[in-house]
Order: sequence, then structure tokens, then C-alpha cells
Amino acid sequence: MVGAPGLTKSTGTEHYNTLQNNVAASWLRDPGLLRLNLGIGFIFASAASNGYDGSLMNGLLVMDTFNRNLGTNISSSLLGLVIAGISLGGLPSFIPASYVTDRVGRKKAIGIGSSLMVLGAVVQAFTRGAYAMLATRIVIGIGLGFSQTSAPTLATELAHPKHRGAISALFQATWYWGAIMAASCCMGTLFLDSSWGWRVPCLLQAVFPGLQLVGLALVPESPRWLVSVGREEEARMILTTYHANGSIDDELARFEYEEIKATIAAERAGAARSGFLTFFKTPGNRHRLFICVFSGFMINWVGNGIVSYYLAPILRTVGVTNLTAQAGINLGMQVWNAILSAVGAVCAEKFGRRPLWLTSASGMLGAFVVITALSATFAKTQSHAVGAGVVAFLFVFFGFYDIAFTPLSIAYPIEILPFHLRAKGLSINLTVVFAASFFNQYVNPVAFERLEWRLYFVYVGVLCVVIPVIYFTFPETKGRTLEEIAEVFDGKKAQVEEDGHRGADGRDRGQVRMVGSDAEDELDMKYEMEPTDLVFRDPGLSKEGVQMERIVPKGCGTKHVETLTVAEFRKDCAMLDRAC
Repeated sequence: MVGAPGLTKSTGTEHYNTLQNNVAASWLRDPGLLRLNLGIGFIFASAASNGYDGSLMNGLLVMDTFNRNLGTNISSSLLGLVIAGISLGGLPSFIPASYVTDRVGRKKAIGIGSSLMVLGAVVQAFTRGAYAMLATRIVIGIGLGFSQTSAPTLATELAHPKHRGAISALFQATWYWGAIMAASCCMGTLFLDSSWGWRVPCLLQAVFPGLQLVGLALVPESPRWLVSVGREEEARMILTTYHANGSIDDELARFEYEEIKATIAAERAGAARSGFLTFFKTPGNRHRLFICVFSGFMINWVGNGIVSYYLAPILRTVGVTNLTAQAGINLGMQVWNAILSAVGAVCAEKFGRRPLWLTSASGMLGAFVVITALSATFAKTQSHAVGAGVVAFLFVFFGFYDIAFTPLSIAYPIEILPFHLRAKGLSINLTVVFAASFFNQYVNPVAFERLEWRLYFVYVGVLCVVIPVIYFTFPETKGRTLEEIAEVFDGKKAQVEEDGHRGADGRDRGQVRMVGSDAEDELDMKYEMEPTDLVFRDPGLSKEGVQMERIVPKGCGTKHVETLTVAEFRKDCAMLDRAC
């Protein structure tokens, strides 16, 4: 969005706060926001589905009936493959899912993914043998690939501006609610003598994708996607209905609509820029690509993977061999994780993304060093007190992981990506996430069997690399709209060059440049644009009202003067492509 340098200092949240909006102070008392946010809550179910599987395998691996179903002499490599089946199915599905999401819409792509997950879960509950279990888990993984690519994108693009940051972060935080359900179910069926002890938890894996299908009936399509395919009136009505309770004159809803139209019009002008190669064409896009790839890697390679999927073997190495105790620790850890991740999601908008990333990674490093030292001590002494210390610091480790790595793992990549690259960038991120997860799940059984606690040194080393990378390459995005975050990566100059030289109709426009300042306390800016020149005066950058003079070229009308708010001026800057 083109704008005066002084004005771009304000953040998106501050900017939206200057606009009249027909909503209640609390979304719980607002009909439009209540329906929207409840619907978005159902859309969160894809993250809960992922969490259910992570805890499910921990619960199933302590059941004798499940292990007998897989085979009494199953190799550690085949066991790792079965556990990694979700990742194996998700890996090839993310890139196609991004094209489907952009082509047919966010809601239809979610519907495809959720339906596959329901089908896979039902069939999985009645399988026999390791290979049949692996096949059904691959199907569930493919469905999860479609759902995970589309659901966070839809939730973020539908959210009201004042809720977007929290909603984006809370999406992945619901991972643990799925984990809690799986841990509770496995604990409840632990001592059933029949095969239903493991079949019931597998069957219940269909619950969350089923809830997501219900949620699709409650939420509209993304207004950004609708504008991108020319269905602008539908997009305007969605914003008016859900962000302004049907008030067609609402300033915020109108501004959102105009800003989305302007942004997508500029992106449509460079239609060739919407492919994956676009990530390599500008420094800003290369920076985004690096973050998508690196964050996808680090989400599963900071030690959480081995604890999430191999908690039972870890507990056995520190003397916790009772099945009930193992199941209870697993359930308690999921509740702990759910609480801390929700706290982190709320804090992300209050304190910013960078402080949470850095605090989280530094805390995990300290906790993992202690876990490694205590595990080594237990291997020598077999002290139950030392074993209890390991369990306690596993909770400390995950507490630090939860405050940033859980809520921001999806929210941060989503918000740094512009609309035309959002689904594709997220598909890259999730491909890396599942590739790292697959490697973890397949290799860790073999590595842990041979190295035991010594394997922890690998993750201590990874965390030592992650911390400086976050510090130097992860910028702050707190308080900005999705359309304004581009400025963080591309800078004001890059945005002016992109939007100022060519309009949505493909015709060349004039250069945009500041031509003078009359006084220190008065900013006089002239935008030399064709077909419209603008002269902007903003004494003290007042938010109340500014004087703007539009000089219309010959043949288009007469010169006139308008009084605009800063918000209106910013909107007009975003719409400079409009011909008179």
C-alpha cells in the first residue's frame, strides 16, 4: 500500500481503532462476531486432529492389545514408519492442497481434507496388522494436509481485525485439546481386555474432522478469496454482516473492503508473480521463504518430537514403568500444554512475537540441558528422585515450548505472507514441518534404542543454532494488518516501486515522490501519479481530520477539495490505481 512515510508509522491496530465500527465492546454480546468466532472455533478442529494423533500413539503404545495387533516381533524401523504414517501422507499433499485452496476456495478444500480424515479414522479402527494400520494413517495424513493448509488461512482471513492476532495464535494452541481427548480416552480404555481398548480411541479420531465439517456450515468463505475471483459483492456483504452487524455505512467494514480490493488488484496486475518461483524474485520474498522453511524445521527439531511421540519409552528409561502412571503423566502433560499454549497465544499480541520466540527457545535450551544431565545421572545411579526430576523438567521444557512454538508455528508464517502467496507459503512451511516430523518419528525409535539419553545432545545443539537465527531473522509483526505486514519485509521503497509504477489495469503510472515541506510542523507531500495528482497536507499528522486537494487532469472533471481523516487518506493512497 502506498502511503506517506509519516503515516506508515502507525500500526494496523491503531489505524483500525480510528474508524467507526458497529460492534459491541465484547464479542460475546455481539451477534455477528459471536457467530463468526464460534464458527472459527470449529475450523480450529484440524489442529486438534493433529494433536489427537500425537497423543494417540503415546497412549496406544502402552497397550498390550495394540502392540499384539501390530505384531509381536515388529522391528523398530517398521514401528517408526507406522507412527510416522500421518507425516508420510501429509508430505505429498501440502503443495497440491495450496493450488486447490486457491482454485476452489478455502471452504471446499477443508471439506475435502476433513472427509478423508473421517474415512481414514473409521477404517483404521478395524484394521489388523502393521501395514494396514500404516495405509489408513497415510490416508488420514493426506486429509490433514488439505485441512491444515486451508483452515488456518480461512480463520485468519475471516477474523475481525481486533481479533486476528489472537485467533491466528489460538489456532495451533488447540492442538493440545485434541491431545487431551486422546490421552483421556486411552487412559479410560487402558485395561479393557479386548481389542476395543485400542479400537475405540482410533475410532474417535474422526470426531474433530467431523466437527470441522459442521463448522463449514457456520462460517462464510474468505472475503479475500472472493475478491480474488471477482465475487466482490459477496465479499463486501460478508464483511458488513460479520464485522459490522449488517451496517452498510460502517467505516471499518468499508475500509477493510477497499483495502482488500486495492491489495488484490495490485497483486492481480502481476499474475505471473503468484507461482512458487515468486519466492526467489525479491529480497522480501526470499526472507519470507527462509522463515517458512526454518520455522517448519525448528517446530519439530527442538526436542519436542521425541517427547511427544516417545514419552512412554523415555519414562521407562527413568524408572516410570507403571502403565497407569505413564498414562497419567501423559494426560497431565497435555493439560499443562493446553493451558500454557493458550497463555502464549494471548501474550503474542500483547508482548509481540519476537520476545515470545526468544524467551521460548532460551527456556527450552536451559530445560533440555538439565534433562540431559539428570538422565545421564539416572543411568548411573538408578535414583528415583533423579527420575522424578527428569519428569518435572519435561513439564518445564514443554511450558517454554508452548508459549511461542505452539501458537506461533502457524500464525507467524500465515501473517508474514501476502495474499497471493499465503496458501503456497503455508504449504511449504507445513511440508517442512511434516518432513521433519517424519524423519523424527522414523529415526527416533532406532536412535533412542541405541543412544538413549545421549540422543538429547542433538537437540541441545539445534537449540543453540535456533536462538541466534530467530534473533537476526524473525521481525516483529505485532499490531499490523495482513496488508500492512508487507512493509516489514519489503520496506516502503519496495512497496512504492511495486504499486506506483503500474496500475491494476496494466498501464504505466507516474513516479511517486515527495516534492517539498513548507514548515517543520507541516508535511506537504505531492504524489505525482497519473491520471490523478494528489497534494496532501497534514499538520502534526492529526488523526482528527486533514486537508486533501485532488487535482483532476483535464477532461476528467473539475478541481475540488475534500476533508479526510488519516484513515481515509491511507485508503485513498491504497486506491490510487482507480481511473477518474
